[in-house]
Amino acid sequence: MFEFLFKYPLAAYSRGQVLLAARWPVWLLVVLILVVAAALAWPLWRSRGVKAPRVKPVAIWLLQTVMVALLLVLLWQPALSVATLRPQQNVVAIVMDDSRSMGLKEDSVSRSERLKQSLSPAVLADLQKRFQVRLYRLGARPERIDSIAALRNDNSSSRLAQGVQQIAAEAASLPIGAIILMSDGADNAGGIDLETTNQIRRHRIPVHTVGFGKERADHDIEITGVELPQRILANSRLNAVVSLKQWGYANRAVKLVLKDGDKRLATRDITLRADGFEQTEAVPFNSGNAGIRTVQATVEVISGEENDKNNAVTRLLAVDAARPRILYIEGEPKWEYKFLRRAIEQDQGLQLISMVRTTQNKFYRQGIDKPDELEQGFPGTVDELFGFQGIIIGGVEANYFTPTQQELLKQFVDRRGGGVLWLGGRGGLSDGGWAASPLAELLPSVLPSSKNAFQRDAAFVELTDSGRESLLCRLEEEPSRNADRWKKLPYLANYEDPGSPKPGAVVLAEMTIGKKRLPLLITQNYGRGRTALFATSGSWRWQMQQPLEDLSHEMFWQQMLRWLVSGTSGQVTSSSSRSLYADEQSVPLRAEVRDRNYIPAADAHVEAHVIRPDGSSETVLLRQDPATAGLYTATLDASSTGSFVVETVARRGDQELGRDAITFRREDGVAENFGTGQNRELLQKLATQTGGRYWQPGEMSKLGSDIAYSEAGISIRETRDLWDAPIFFLMALMLRSGEWLLRRKWGVV
Repeated sequence: MFEFLFKYPLAAYSRGQVLLAARWPVWLLVVLILVVAAALAWPLWRSRGVKAPRVKPVAIWLLQTVMVALLLVLLWQPALSVATLRPQQNVVAIVMDDSRSMGLKEDSVSRSERLKQSLSPAVLADLQKRFQVRLYRLGARPERIDSIAALRNDNSSSRLAQGVQQIAAEAASLPIGAIILMSDGADNAGGIDLETTNQIRRHRIPVHTVGFGKERADHDIEITGVELPQRILANSRLNAVVSLKQWGYANRAVKLVLKDGDKRLATRDITLRADGFEQTEAVPFNSGNAGIRTVQATVEVISGEENDKNNAVTRLLAVDAARPRILYIEGEPKWEYKFLRRAIEQDQGLQLISMVRTTQNKFYRQGIDKPDELEQGFPGTVDELFGFQGIIIGGVEANYFTPTQQELLKQFVDRRGGGVLWLGGRGGLSDGGWAASPLAELLPSVLPSSKNAFQRDAAFVELTDSGRESLLCRLEEEPSRNADRWKKLPYLANYEDPGSPKPGAVVLAEMTIGKKRLPLLITQNYGRGRTALFATSGSWRWQMQQPLEDLSHEMFWQQMLRWLVSGTSGQVTSSSSRSLYADEQSVPLRAEVRDRNYIPAADAHVEAHVIRPDGSSETVLLRQDPATAGLYTATLDASSTGSFVVETVARRGDQELGRDAITFRREDGVAENFGTGQNRELLQKLATQTGGRYWQPGEMSKLGSDIAYSEAGISIRETRDLWDAPIFFLMALMLRSGEWLLRRKWGVV
């Protein structure tokens, strides 16, 4: 309809310029219109004193003025200046997505079949009359083909941006007038970023996109992500955070399963949320023994699903065999000390070294590695203190620690990344003068200023909302049962007022004393580490007052201390962005390197020793990041599939600063199974930013005439008449008809 009224298609107007071709100046046209308008208005002016309705003559005057103005504009010869491609002198590249996602069927017809139907012989013949047409199939890279019969949908990945960019680069030797990308928009390289778009735009070639496939499935469940730490201590509790979406199965109950090979790690019954809503489910499980775990998250397949290959996602988990060392200093012998040590002795993954003060200047040491360890008391040097990953401070006064030791404790958390836990009790927290000490900023709460905060009264425990979700407080797998179990724990033998939690701190448990409620367990992050406060020394009753087979006390303290050291790293910490790379051949490697004082080392020599899936090895040099001291980066070519092991070693001269190992897995043909809906947003963005247009498959017959209006390739600029466009005659007819109808209705004016 637009082309019928305006003589030329919309593309010609959007890419061209409307002008007046007559040699007469435009100002003369404006003057003539004003003169005619004034002449037609003169009778109205003369009759201004007559008391009669003015609306009717003004309406007639307006219609007459517009009519004359239209005729004058036509005398000035309106025209359209537009660049057009020279016939048969330009190449049009038709790039067809040939990845596996194009083989998905919708209403019993695959996307690839719809592509072939839309690019019918008639459409192809029309394009070939105007241009030299080249056909490409696109997977990981573009490949020239002779006909659409060569499409097989066997490519395990599709890299749209790189493919279009590679074809656009041929413009240096070929007059490419346009690129037509026919795809569902599934790009396995992470989409099209601004840099890639700018590189395509530099060639000044419009990219027209044709979208295939539904934008959302009618019946499907898809796992969109699984979050796991890259490494964890052996036999630790952790959450697999699984994100999923569904369409067509709202409010259905399904099972979410975690497996390591054939071994089932955990199962959780979930209820699916609304269509298209991304819900997140945390599934707790035990890491097990040291080694590499291949954790697969699977949601059961429901009858009628259009794609069951996106119901499972695999991640790697490195289970560390290290035994973190935790130093526990206590101000006096007490039941809490005894039962805490007994609980940790049952955990082979932790090493608890303790020192309890027996007299003013004498400590009883347990769990030490050497006879002279801690012989002089609490560590006073970096080498001694930074050899631990966690510290527990019981009923010890703040002034027991020298200024040097207090500064070391602060740096232990802030720079070393260690964890410190304060326990309530006689001589601890406010009673120990910690509120006024330089280390008060490390505490997760603002302690009361009074020194009578410790009380030997019964305190009953209850989890907060945050505590119900925290693995640190997980005694039962099911959240409601876990909360009930905490409520049924025996009361604490004593408590200490911890004050007000600081902004950013998290209260995991509270205690009730009569009508008073106080925080019991508070945690916070500080610098690179973490701190916590447990406002009692009376949790030993959880063991003494319960049956022998009840392990609540042991479970809590083992989980508490594992949390305390969970993020503490060595001098060298290596990482990759993910543990699984699907259809990505470049893997970024990172290493944070620190010296013995845990200060970033910017002058280290850092190498990564890589063992590939086939057993071959290579060494990759990591280079210092200019923006971040102590950060070293490199990119590894991981074209082969399978598991990779990377050990990073940092040296300063002849001295080794440290080493760290990570593992990741490469798989091909996985990404095509996810995000299978048409990515219309990506296709529209690519077309708009390159000067093209997004098309529906049914509009392909108009594509040839639209492409012709372009400045890419070999083009000429034409000036085309507009005076005979039907819209002008239609306007003139409507103006005269309108005037005649008004005169008939109102009488002669």
